[in-house]
Amino acid sequence: MKKVGIDSLSYYVPSLYLDIEELALAREIPSEKLVKGLGLKKMATPDYDEDSASIAANSLYRLIKENNIDPRKIGRVYLGTESGVDASKPTSSYVVEIIEDVFASEYGERCFKNCDIVDLTFACAGAVDALQNCCDWVRNGKNRQAIVIASDIAKYELNSSGEYTQGAGSVSMLICEDPSIISFDGAWGVSTKGIGDFFKPRRIFKKSNLLIEAAKLFGKEVSVNEAEDLINISDSKFWSDSNDLVEVYKEEPIFEGQFSNESYKERVYEAIENFNEQNQRDILSDWENIIFHLPYAYHGRRMIVEKWIDWMKGNNQLDKIYSEIGKPDSTEDKDWIKKVSKSDIYNSFIREKISPGEKASSEIGNMYTASIFMSLISSLVESLDKDKKLENKKIGFISYGSGSKAKIFEGNIEKDWIKKTKLIKLFENLDSRKKVSIDVYENLHKRKISSNINNNDGIIKLSKISNGEFTEGLRKYVKY
Repeated sequence: MKKVGIDSLSYYVPSLYLDIEELALAREIPSEKLVKGLGLKKMATPDYDEDSASIAANSLYRLIKENNIDPRKIGRVYLGTESGVDASKPTSSYVVEIIEDVFASEYGERCFKNCDIVDLTFACAGAVDALQNCCDWVRNGKNRQAIVIASDIAKYELNSSGEYTQGAGSVSMLICEDPSIISFDGAWGVSTKGIGDFFKPRRIFKKSNLLIEAAKLFGKEVSVNEAEDLINISDSKFWSDSNDLVEVYKEEPIFEGQFSNESYKERVYEAIENFNEQNQRDILSDWENIIFHLPYAYHGRRMIVEKWIDWMKGNNQLDKIYSEIGKPDSTEDKDWIKKVSKSDIYNSFIREKISPGEKASSEIGNMYTASIFMSLISSLVESLDKDKKLENKKIGFISYGSGSKAKIFEGNIEKDWIKKTKLIKLFENLDSRKKVSIDVYENLHKRKISSNINNNDGIIKLSKISNGEFTEGLRKYVKY
Protein backbone atom coordinates (compact mmCIF):
# COMPACT_ATOMS: atom_id res chain seq x y z
CA MET A 1 0.00 0.00 0.00
CA LYS A 2 1.33 3.44 -0.93
CA LYS A 3 2.16 5.89 1.86
CA VAL A 4 -0.36 8.73 2.14
CA GLY A 5 -0.60 11.40 4.80
CA ILE A 6 0.32 14.92 5.92
CA ASP A 7 3.19 16.48 4.02
CA SER A 8 2.93 20.03 5.40
CA LEU A 9 1.14 21.79 8.26
CA SER A 10 0.26 25.37 9.02
CA TYR A 11 -2.04 27.11 11.47
CA TYR A 12 -3.63 30.40 12.38
CA VAL A 13 -4.72 31.56 15.84
CA PRO A 14 -6.30 34.99 16.43
CA SER A 15 -3.86 37.55 17.80
CA LEU A 16 -5.99 38.37 20.85
CA TYR A 17 -6.23 36.39 24.06
CA LEU A 18 -7.88 36.56 27.46
CA ASP A 19 -5.97 35.52 30.56
CA ILE A 20 -7.77 32.61 32.24
CA GLU A 21 -6.83 33.71 35.76
CA GLU A 22 -8.52 37.06 35.11
CA LEU A 23 -11.62 35.29 33.80
CA ALA A 24 -11.63 33.08 36.90
CA LEU A 25 -11.47 36.18 39.12
CA ALA A 26 -14.31 37.87 37.22
CA ARG A 27 -16.49 34.75 37.44
CA GLU A 28 -15.56 34.07 41.08
CA ILE A 29 -14.12 30.66 40.19
CA PRO A 30 -10.98 29.43 42.02
CA SER A 31 -8.21 29.88 39.47
CA GLU A 32 -6.64 26.57 40.55
CA LYS A 33 -9.72 24.78 39.21
CA LEU A 34 -9.12 26.14 35.72
CA VAL A 35 -5.33 26.39 35.61
CA LYS A 36 -4.25 23.30 37.54
CA GLY A 37 -7.45 21.28 37.21
CA LEU A 38 -8.17 21.79 33.51
CA GLY A 39 -4.80 23.01 32.26
CA LEU A 40 -6.10 26.37 31.01
CA LYS A 41 -3.90 29.46 30.76
CA LYS A 42 -5.09 31.64 27.88
CA MET A 43 -8.16 31.81 25.65
CA ALA A 44 -7.75 32.75 21.98
CA THR A 45 -10.30 35.46 21.17
CA PRO A 46 -11.32 36.40 17.62
CA ASP A 47 -11.14 40.08 16.72
CA TYR A 48 -14.20 42.04 15.59
CA ASP A 49 -13.52 41.22 11.93
CA GLU A 50 -12.69 37.51 12.17
CA ASP A 51 -14.88 34.50 11.43
CA SER A 52 -14.32 30.84 10.58
CA ALA A 53 -13.73 31.66 6.90
CA SER A 54 -11.07 34.31 7.49
CA ILE A 55 -9.39 32.13 10.12
CA ALA A 56 -9.33 29.21 7.66
CA ALA A 57 -8.03 31.43 4.87
CA ASN A 58 -5.12 32.60 7.00
CA SER A 59 -3.93 29.07 7.78
CA LEU A 60 -4.33 28.06 4.12
CA TYR A 61 -2.42 31.15 2.96
CA ARG A 62 0.44 30.28 5.30
CA LEU A 63 0.42 26.64 4.19
CA ILE A 64 0.79 27.63 0.54
CA LYS A 65 3.33 30.41 1.16
CA GLU A 66 5.58 28.61 3.64
CA ASN A 67 5.69 25.36 1.65
CA ASN A 68 5.73 26.72 -1.92
CA ILE A 69 2.58 24.82 -2.84
CA ASP A 70 1.12 25.38 -6.31
CA PRO A 71 -2.67 25.71 -5.82
CA ARG A 72 -3.23 24.61 -9.43
CA LYS A 73 -2.03 21.12 -8.49
CA ILE A 74 -4.53 20.73 -5.64
CA GLY A 75 -7.51 18.51 -6.50
CA ARG A 76 -9.48 18.94 -3.27
CA VAL A 77 -9.93 21.47 -0.50
CA TYR A 78 -12.05 19.85 2.20
CA LEU A 79 -12.97 21.97 5.21
CA GLY A 80 -14.13 20.59 8.55
CA THR A 81 -16.06 23.12 10.64
CA GLU A 82 -19.05 23.55 12.89
CA SER A 83 -18.84 27.36 12.66
CA GLY A 84 -20.04 27.75 9.09
CA VAL A 85 -20.88 31.29 7.98
CA ASP A 86 -23.74 30.24 5.67
CA ALA A 87 -26.39 27.52 5.77
CA SER A 88 -26.00 26.75 2.05
CA LYS A 89 -22.86 28.21 0.52
CA PRO A 90 -19.92 26.26 1.99
CA THR A 91 -17.37 28.13 4.04
CA SER A 92 -14.69 26.51 1.87
CA SER A 93 -16.00 28.45 -1.13
CA TYR A 94 -15.35 31.71 0.70
CA VAL A 95 -11.87 30.47 1.62
CA VAL A 96 -10.98 29.47 -1.94
CA GLU A 97 -12.28 32.79 -3.30
CA ILE A 98 -10.10 34.70 -0.84
CA ILE A 99 -6.96 32.71 -1.61
CA GLU A 100 -7.49 32.90 -5.38
CA ASP A 101 -7.57 36.68 -5.11
CA VAL A 102 -4.45 36.77 -2.93
CA PHE A 103 -2.41 34.55 -5.27
CA ALA A 104 -3.83 35.80 -8.58
CA SER A 105 -0.63 37.59 -9.59
CA GLU A 106 1.52 34.56 -8.73
CA TYR A 107 -0.56 31.66 -10.05
CA GLY A 108 -3.07 33.36 -12.33
CA GLU A 109 -6.80 33.93 -12.06
CA ARG A 110 -8.84 31.14 -10.43
CA CYS A 111 -5.91 28.96 -9.40
CA PHE A 112 -8.38 26.53 -7.76
CA LYS A 113 -10.53 26.33 -10.90
CA ASN A 114 -10.48 22.53 -11.16
CA CYS A 115 -10.47 21.86 -7.42
CA ASP A 116 -13.31 20.06 -5.62
CA ILE A 117 -14.33 21.90 -2.46
CA VAL A 118 -16.74 20.95 0.29
CA ASP A 119 -17.52 21.44 3.99
CA LEU A 120 -17.85 18.48 6.35
CA THR A 121 -19.71 18.91 9.62
CA PHE A 122 -19.86 16.52 12.54
CA ALA A 123 -19.22 18.76 15.53
CA CYS A 124 -15.52 18.50 16.47
CA ALA A 125 -14.87 15.47 14.24
CA GLY A 126 -15.61 17.10 10.86
CA ALA A 127 -11.99 17.71 9.90
CA VAL A 128 -11.01 14.15 10.85
CA ASP A 129 -13.72 13.00 8.43
CA ALA A 130 -12.19 15.31 5.83
CA LEU A 131 -8.73 13.86 6.49
CA GLN A 132 -9.93 10.27 6.10
CA ASN A 133 -11.84 11.14 2.92
CA CYS A 134 -8.90 12.95 1.34
CA CYS A 135 -6.40 10.23 2.28
CA ASP A 136 -8.62 7.66 0.57
CA TRP A 137 -8.93 9.88 -2.50
CA VAL A 138 -5.17 10.41 -2.77
CA ARG A 139 -4.48 6.69 -2.21
CA ASN A 140 -6.87 5.68 -4.98
CA GLY A 141 -5.32 7.87 -7.65
CA LYS A 142 -1.91 8.85 -8.95
CA ASN A 143 0.04 11.94 -7.85
CA ARG A 144 -3.05 13.45 -6.28
CA GLN A 145 -2.82 16.28 -3.76
CA ALA A 146 -5.50 17.53 -1.37
CA ILE A 147 -5.75 20.12 1.34
CA VAL A 148 -7.65 19.57 4.56
CA ILE A 149 -8.61 22.59 6.67
CA ALA A 150 -9.99 22.57 10.20
CA SER A 151 -11.40 25.93 11.27
CA ASP A 152 -13.66 26.90 14.15
CA ILE A 153 -14.61 29.42 16.78
CA ALA A 154 -15.63 27.78 20.06
CA LYS A 155 -18.12 30.16 21.65
CA TYR A 156 -20.30 29.58 24.71
CA GLU A 157 -22.72 31.76 26.65
CA LEU A 158 -21.14 34.23 29.06
CA ASN A 159 -21.11 32.88 32.64
CA SER A 160 -21.83 29.35 31.41
CA SER A 161 -19.87 26.27 32.48
CA GLY A 162 -18.29 26.13 29.02
CA GLU A 163 -17.19 29.76 28.85
CA TYR A 164 -13.67 29.21 30.14
CA THR A 165 -12.99 26.48 27.51
CA GLN A 166 -13.54 28.82 24.55
CA GLY A 167 -10.93 29.30 21.85
CA ALA A 168 -10.49 29.71 18.11
CA GLY A 169 -8.15 28.83 15.28
CA SER A 170 -7.44 26.86 12.16
CA VAL A 171 -5.03 24.21 10.90
CA SER A 172 -4.36 23.49 7.20
CA MET A 173 -2.67 20.33 5.91
CA LEU A 174 -1.34 19.17 2.54
CA ILE A 175 -2.27 15.52 1.92
CA CYS A 176 -0.26 13.59 -0.66
CA GLU A 177 1.75 10.46 -1.43
CA ASP A 178 5.11 9.93 0.31
CA PRO A 179 4.40 12.63 2.91
CA SER A 180 7.16 14.38 4.84
CA ILE A 181 5.52 14.43 8.28
CA ILE A 182 3.18 11.51 8.93
CA SER A 183 1.50 8.73 6.96
CA PHE A 184 -1.71 6.88 7.80
CA ASP A 185 -2.13 3.14 7.27
CA GLY A 186 -5.85 3.10 6.54
CA ALA A 187 -7.19 1.43 9.73
CA TRP A 188 -9.89 3.56 11.36
CA GLY A 189 -11.83 2.59 14.46
CA VAL A 190 -15.33 4.10 14.56
CA SER A 191 -18.15 4.34 17.07
CA THR A 192 -21.36 6.26 16.42
CA LYS A 193 -24.52 6.95 18.40
CA GLY A 194 -27.16 9.59 17.72
CA ILE A 195 -27.52 11.65 20.91
CA GLY A 196 -27.97 15.28 21.99
CA ASP A 197 -24.96 15.96 24.20
CA PHE A 198 -24.08 19.19 22.34
CA PHE A 199 -25.88 20.85 19.45
CA LYS A 200 -26.78 24.18 17.84
CA PRO A 201 -30.48 24.12 16.99
CA ARG A 202 -32.43 26.66 15.05
CA ARG A 203 -34.09 28.74 17.72
CA ILE A 204 -37.66 29.58 16.63
CA PHE A 205 -39.73 32.56 17.82
CA LYS A 206 -43.27 33.49 16.87
CA LYS A 207 -43.24 36.95 15.32
CA SER A 208 -46.31 38.20 17.18
CA ASN A 209 -44.73 37.17 20.49
CA LEU A 210 -41.63 39.18 19.63
CA LEU A 211 -43.77 42.25 19.04
CA ILE A 212 -45.63 41.72 22.33
CA GLU A 213 -42.34 41.42 24.22
CA ALA A 214 -40.91 44.48 22.45
CA ALA A 215 -43.97 46.52 23.45
CA LYS A 216 -43.43 45.60 27.10
CA LEU A 217 -40.03 47.29 26.98
CA PHE A 218 -41.91 50.56 26.34
CA GLY A 219 -44.44 49.86 29.09
CA LYS A 220 -47.16 48.97 26.57
CA GLU A 221 -49.54 46.03 26.56
CA VAL A 222 -50.33 44.56 23.15
CA SER A 223 -52.72 41.66 22.67
CA VAL A 224 -52.05 38.77 20.29
CA ASN A 225 -54.73 40.04 17.89
CA GLU A 226 -53.35 43.57 17.98
CA ALA A 227 -49.84 42.29 17.35
CA GLU A 228 -50.96 40.22 14.37
CA ASP A 229 -52.93 43.15 12.92
CA LEU A 230 -49.88 45.43 13.24
CA ILE A 231 -47.69 42.86 11.54
CA ASN A 232 -50.19 42.42 8.68
CA ILE A 233 -50.22 46.13 7.83
CA SER A 234 -46.51 46.73 8.32
CA ASP A 235 -44.40 47.50 5.26
CA SER A 236 -41.04 47.01 7.01
CA LYS A 237 -38.75 44.33 5.61
CA PHE A 238 -38.66 42.44 8.89
CA TRP A 239 -42.29 42.53 10.03
CA SER A 240 -43.89 42.15 6.58
CA ASP A 241 -41.97 38.96 5.82
CA SER A 242 -44.52 36.22 5.09
CA ASN A 243 -43.06 33.78 7.62
CA ASP A 244 -44.97 33.66 10.89
CA LEU A 245 -41.90 32.36 12.69
CA VAL A 246 -38.45 33.87 13.04
CA GLU A 247 -35.48 31.50 13.01
CA VAL A 248 -32.46 32.67 14.98
CA TYR A 249 -28.99 31.18 14.59
CA LYS A 250 -26.68 31.33 17.60
CA GLU A 251 -23.06 30.28 17.75
CA GLU A 252 -23.46 29.28 21.38
CA PRO A 253 -24.49 25.61 21.72
CA ILE A 254 -26.92 23.82 23.96
CA PHE A 255 -24.89 21.27 25.87
CA GLU A 256 -24.85 19.03 28.90
CA GLY A 257 -21.27 18.92 30.08
CA GLN A 258 -21.24 15.75 32.15
CA PHE A 259 -23.32 13.86 29.57
CA SER A 260 -20.95 15.00 26.83
CA ASN A 261 -17.92 13.85 28.84
CA GLU A 262 -19.47 10.42 29.36
CA SER A 263 -20.39 10.23 25.68
CA TYR A 264 -16.83 11.14 24.71
CA LYS A 265 -15.50 8.33 26.87
CA GLU A 266 -18.05 5.75 25.72
CA ARG A 267 -17.57 6.44 22.01
CA VAL A 268 -13.79 6.57 22.32
CA TYR A 269 -13.61 3.28 24.22
CA GLU A 270 -15.89 1.61 21.66
CA ALA A 271 -13.86 3.03 18.76
CA ILE A 272 -10.61 1.79 20.29
CA GLU A 273 -12.06 -1.70 20.39
CA ASN A 274 -13.15 -1.35 16.76
CA PHE A 275 -9.65 -0.16 15.81
CA ASN A 276 -8.06 -3.14 17.55
CA GLU A 277 -10.35 -5.52 15.68
CA GLN A 278 -8.79 -4.23 12.45
CA ASN A 279 -5.25 -3.61 13.58
CA GLN A 280 -4.28 -5.07 16.94
CA ARG A 281 -2.03 -2.74 18.89
CA ASP A 282 -0.36 -2.76 22.29
CA ILE A 283 -1.01 0.92 22.75
CA LEU A 284 1.26 1.31 25.78
CA SER A 285 4.30 0.24 23.79
CA ASP A 286 3.28 0.77 20.16
CA TRP A 287 2.12 4.42 20.33
CA GLU A 288 4.88 6.91 21.04
CA ASN A 289 2.38 9.70 21.66
CA ILE A 290 -1.39 9.90 21.90
CA ILE A 291 -3.06 12.88 20.22
CA PHE A 292 -6.52 13.78 21.54
CA HIS A 293 -9.33 16.05 20.56
CA LEU A 294 -9.11 18.47 23.49
CA PRO A 295 -12.17 20.47 24.57
CA TYR A 296 -9.80 21.63 27.30
CA ALA A 297 -6.12 20.86 27.75
CA TYR A 298 -6.40 18.06 30.32
CA HIS A 299 -9.51 16.42 28.88
CA GLY A 300 -7.71 13.52 27.23
CA ARG A 301 -5.82 12.49 30.33
CA ARG A 302 -9.04 12.59 32.34
CA MET A 303 -11.07 10.56 29.87
CA ILE A 304 -8.56 7.80 29.15
CA VAL A 305 -7.58 6.72 32.68
CA GLU A 306 -9.89 3.68 32.85
CA LYS A 307 -8.75 2.48 29.43
CA TRP A 308 -5.14 2.92 30.58
CA ILE A 309 -5.88 0.60 33.49
CA ASP A 310 -7.13 -1.97 30.95
CA TRP A 311 -3.92 -1.54 28.94
CA MET A 312 -1.84 -2.06 32.08
CA LYS A 313 -3.85 -5.18 32.85
CA GLY A 314 -3.29 -6.49 29.33
CA ASN A 315 0.44 -6.02 29.83
CA ASN A 316 0.43 -7.74 33.25
CA GLN A 317 1.43 -4.49 34.93
CA LEU A 318 -1.42 -3.98 37.40
CA ASP A 319 0.96 -4.81 40.26
CA LYS A 320 2.80 -1.57 39.51
CA ILE A 321 -0.41 0.33 40.26
CA TYR A 322 -1.24 -1.79 43.29
CA SER A 323 2.20 -1.25 44.77
CA GLU A 324 1.66 2.51 44.74
CA ILE A 325 -1.99 2.94 45.72
CA GLY A 326 -3.27 -0.51 46.68
CA LYS A 327 -6.04 -2.62 45.17
CA PRO A 328 -9.62 -1.43 44.49
CA ASP A 329 -12.52 -2.53 46.68
CA SER A 330 -14.49 -3.48 43.56
CA THR A 331 -14.37 -3.24 39.78
CA GLU A 332 -16.32 0.03 39.99
CA ASP A 333 -14.40 1.66 42.82
CA LYS A 334 -14.51 5.30 41.65
CA ASP A 335 -12.38 6.53 44.54
CA TRP A 336 -9.65 4.08 43.53
CA ILE A 337 -9.85 5.22 39.90
CA LYS A 338 -9.48 8.80 41.12
CA LYS A 339 -6.37 7.76 43.05
CA VAL A 340 -5.03 6.13 39.90
CA SER A 341 -5.49 9.37 37.98
CA LYS A 342 -3.30 11.17 40.55
CA SER A 343 -0.73 8.41 40.94
CA ASP A 344 2.92 8.81 40.01
CA ILE A 345 2.78 5.92 37.56
CA TYR A 346 -0.19 7.39 35.66
CA ASN A 347 1.36 10.85 35.64
CA SER A 348 4.52 9.33 34.22
CA PHE A 349 2.40 7.94 31.38
CA ILE A 350 0.86 11.40 30.87
CA ARG A 351 4.25 13.11 30.70
CA GLU A 352 5.56 10.60 28.21
CA LYS A 353 2.58 10.07 25.91
CA ILE A 354 0.02 12.88 26.33
CA SER A 355 1.33 16.17 27.73
CA PRO A 356 3.34 17.20 24.62
CA GLY A 357 0.02 17.55 22.79
CA GLU A 358 -1.62 19.51 25.62
CA LYS A 359 0.70 22.49 25.73
CA ALA A 360 -0.81 24.43 22.83
CA SER A 361 -4.36 23.81 24.05
CA SER A 362 -3.45 25.46 27.37
CA GLU A 363 -2.49 28.59 25.42
CA ILE A 364 -5.41 28.61 22.96
CA GLY A 365 -8.48 26.83 24.34
CA ASN A 366 -10.92 24.70 22.39
CA MET A 367 -10.62 24.89 18.60
CA TYR A 368 -13.40 22.34 17.91
CA THR A 369 -12.40 20.60 14.63
CA ALA A 370 -8.87 22.01 14.75
CA SER A 371 -8.13 20.92 18.33
CA ILE A 372 -6.82 17.45 17.49
CA PHE A 373 -4.57 18.79 14.74
CA MET A 374 -3.23 21.57 16.95
CA SER A 375 -2.47 18.81 19.47
CA LEU A 376 -0.44 17.10 16.74
CA ILE A 377 1.44 20.33 16.00
CA SER A 378 2.08 20.86 19.71
CA SER A 379 3.41 17.32 20.08
CA LEU A 380 5.71 17.67 17.07
CA VAL A 381 7.08 21.04 18.22
CA GLU A 382 7.67 19.77 21.77
CA SER A 383 9.42 16.67 20.44
CA LEU A 384 11.65 18.81 18.23
CA ASP A 385 12.52 21.14 21.13
CA LYS A 386 13.47 18.15 23.30
CA ASP A 387 15.38 16.42 20.50
CA LYS A 388 13.08 13.44 20.67
CA LYS A 389 13.57 10.78 18.00
CA LEU A 390 10.19 10.28 16.33
CA GLU A 391 11.08 8.91 12.90
CA ASN A 392 9.27 5.62 12.23
CA LYS A 393 7.42 5.88 15.55
CA LYS A 394 3.66 5.42 15.65
CA ILE A 395 1.35 8.19 16.87
CA GLY A 396 -2.20 7.42 17.98
CA PHE A 397 -5.14 9.76 17.36
CA ILE A 398 -8.31 9.87 19.47
CA SER A 399 -11.02 12.09 18.00
CA TYR A 400 -14.57 12.83 19.08
CA GLY A 401 -17.50 14.81 17.73
CA SER A 402 -20.66 15.42 19.72
CA GLY A 403 -23.81 13.97 18.39
CA SER A 404 -21.89 11.57 18.66
CA LYS A 405 -18.94 9.86 16.96
CA ALA A 406 -15.38 8.84 17.78
CA LYS A 407 -12.66 7.86 15.33
CA ILE A 408 -9.40 6.20 16.30
CA PHE A 409 -6.49 6.03 13.87
CA GLU A 410 -2.72 6.02 13.84
CA GLY A 411 0.10 7.52 11.86
CA ASN A 412 3.73 6.74 11.25
CA ILE A 413 6.19 9.63 11.62
CA GLU A 414 8.20 10.11 8.42
CA LYS A 415 11.84 11.05 7.91
CA ASP A 416 11.39 14.76 7.07
CA TRP A 417 9.18 15.62 10.06
CA ILE A 418 11.95 17.73 11.63
CA LYS A 419 12.49 19.83 8.50
CA LYS A 420 8.77 20.61 8.22
CA THR A 421 8.26 21.14 11.96
CA LYS A 422 11.03 23.75 12.04
CA LEU A 423 8.82 25.94 9.84
CA ILE A 424 6.15 26.04 12.56
CA LYS A 425 6.97 28.84 15.01
CA LEU A 426 4.10 27.89 17.30
CA PHE A 427 4.93 29.11 20.77
CA GLU A 428 6.92 32.11 19.56
CA ASN A 429 3.80 33.32 17.75
CA LEU A 430 1.46 32.50 20.64
CA ASP A 431 3.69 34.52 22.98
CA SER A 432 3.38 37.59 20.72
CA ARG A 433 -0.41 37.90 20.97
CA LYS A 434 -2.18 40.90 22.50
CA LYS A 435 -3.92 40.53 25.84
CA VAL A 436 -7.45 41.95 26.16
CA SER A 437 -9.34 42.96 29.28
CA ILE A 438 -12.48 41.29 30.56
CA ASP A 439 -14.55 44.28 29.37
CA VAL A 440 -13.15 44.12 25.83
CA TYR A 441 -13.60 40.35 25.71
CA GLU A 442 -17.22 40.56 26.84
CA ASN A 443 -18.01 43.31 24.33
CA LEU A 444 -16.44 41.26 21.54
CA HIS A 445 -18.52 38.30 22.66
CA LYS A 446 -21.70 40.40 22.64
CA ARG A 447 -20.75 41.91 19.24
CA LYS A 448 -20.81 45.39 20.72
CA ILE A 449 -17.45 46.31 19.22
CA SER A 450 -17.54 47.64 15.67
CA SER A 451 -13.88 48.23 14.89
CA ASN A 452 -10.69 46.22 14.76
CA ILE A 453 -8.66 45.93 17.97
CA ASN A 454 -5.28 44.61 16.84
CA ASN A 455 -2.89 45.24 13.96
CA ASN A 456 -4.01 43.68 10.66
CA ASP A 457 -0.63 43.63 8.90
CA GLY A 458 -0.50 40.64 6.54
CA ILE A 459 -3.72 39.14 7.92
CA ILE A 460 -6.90 38.19 6.02
CA LYS A 461 -9.97 39.71 7.64
CA LEU A 462 -13.68 40.11 7.00
CA SER A 463 -14.14 43.46 5.25
CA LYS A 464 -17.86 43.65 4.46
CA ILE A 465 -21.20 41.90 4.77
CA SER A 466 -23.30 42.97 1.80
CA ASN A 467 -26.87 44.27 2.08
CA GLY A 468 -27.85 44.48 -1.58
CA GLU A 469 -31.06 42.99 -2.96
CA PHE A 470 -29.29 39.92 -4.35
CA THR A 471 -26.21 39.94 -2.10
CA GLU A 472 -27.66 40.42 1.36
CA GLY A 473 -25.47 38.62 3.88
CA LEU A 474 -22.74 37.74 1.36
CA ARG A 475 -19.30 38.12 2.94
CA LYS A 476 -16.26 39.81 1.47
CA TYR A 477 -12.70 39.56 2.73
CA VAL A 478 -9.41 41.38 2.25
CA LYS A 479 -5.76 40.69 3.00
CA TYR A 480 -4.15 43.67 4.68
